[in-house]
Amino acid sequence: MTTSAELALPALTVAPGGVATTTLTVRNDLDIVEAYTFEVVGDCAGWTTVEPARVSLYPGTSETVTVRLAPPRSPDTRAGEFPLGIRVLPVEHPDLVAVPETTVTVTPFAELRAALAPRRRRGWLRGRYRASVRNLGNAPTGVTFTPGQAGEELRFGVTPEKLRLEPGESGEVRVQARTRKLIWFGKPANWPFEVAVGPEQRTEGETQRTTLEGEFVQLPIFPRWLLALLALLIALLLAWFALVRPAVRSSAKQAAVQAVARQSATPSTPTGDSPGAPVNGSTPGGQGKPGSGKPTAGPGSQGGPGPGGLAAPGTGQQSSATIDVQTANASAATGSYQVPHGKVFDITDLVVANFQGDQGLVTITAGNKTITTIALETFRNQDYHWVTPLQVPEDQAVTANVTCEAPGTPASGKQADTCHELLNISGTLSDIRPGN
Repeated sequence: MTTSAELALPALTVAPGGVATTTLTVRNDLDIVEAYTFEVVGDCAGWTTVEPARVSLYPGTSETVTVRLAPPRSPDTRAGEFPLGIRVLPVEHPDLVAVPETTVTVTPFAELRAALAPRRRRGWLRGRYRASVRNLGNAPTGVTFTPGQAGEELRFGVTPEKLRLEPGESGEVRVQARTRKLIWFGKPANWPFEVAVGPEQRTEGETQRTTLEGEFVQLPIFPRWLLALLALLIALLLAWFALVRPAVRSSAKQAAVQAVARQSATPSTPTGDSPGAPVNGSTPGGQGKPGSGKPTAGPGSQGGPGPGGLAAPGTGQQSSATIDVQTANASAATGSYQVPHGKVFDITDLVVANFQGDQGLVTITAGNKTITTIALETFRNQDYHWVTPLQVPEDQAVTANVTCEAPGTPASGKQADTCHELLNISGTLSDIRPGN
């Protein structure tokens, strides 16, 4: 007495996300009524079911059940051939178990999920981007990256040129967009581009390539406000030559004429042989007094310090300081310079250096005032100048707060481990006059 069970198909094929079915016939060769349960074994057990899950048979009868295979469309459903077994368990005689088997072929599918970060970059000559991709297919695949542009203004580089990803694995490449020439003056230029991401080998009937959109905003070397400033300076220079210099020449000429007229009106000095002439420097009717012929300096004609002997703010010595800020990736740090007690610092020049090309944010404050907040990726060197100095009182500080998003690549060509910014401040450092 035995239990017989047979699958209708010796092999079947199923696609992830689809459904495939076959039948299983069970026969009761015992002399009693027997109930049978079914248990799926093998790599396909997670997505294979038997309907109904239990049958009861009289002696000498058989029944056919449905075996349903529904693999999910997921990287966990690997492509390939896998054995499928179904254990037919008699309830009364569990020792008479039967395990019919078949072979299931899971077809491969390709699916990629990609992203470009950041979507937009600003710079003079080039922008750097990161293209990330994840293999959501069920088979290993090689991924290629093909950047392109409608025009010919940009050149591209991809490092590495392609990736090899297992199912569920992610990877990242560096994409660089570089312009062919600089913009010296004028407005910024926007250059949109695309990066096509797809498997190295395509499968017919599936759309597998993903297009990532990016943009490079090329900045002019000299901004428009600088042209306006140059035009204003030239206009002022021309006005000075046209108006001020002739007036200066006229004033000088008039002063010279007046000096000659005064000299001509002065009477000549009498000699000792003339009647009534003073002898040996004496004046008539009195004692003689020496006369040098040179004016005597009056009170207050000598230059000197201000009240109390201390120089007023703005009249001190030239001074400069450098703030060095190094920041780890995804963190922030602050550097500062504190004005000494009894001093006042008049800032006339400020230079920020981002020599590595870091990404992030820098905020510069003087005392309790914020001077500027700028994105690191928009500059390598940024300078500010003031005709009217920014005054920082005693015991207050000039600070540079740096938030590092991604360290850049210095001239050595090797990406730095930390963000590194320098802030140079220049001006005059003066004593505080008493009463101020």
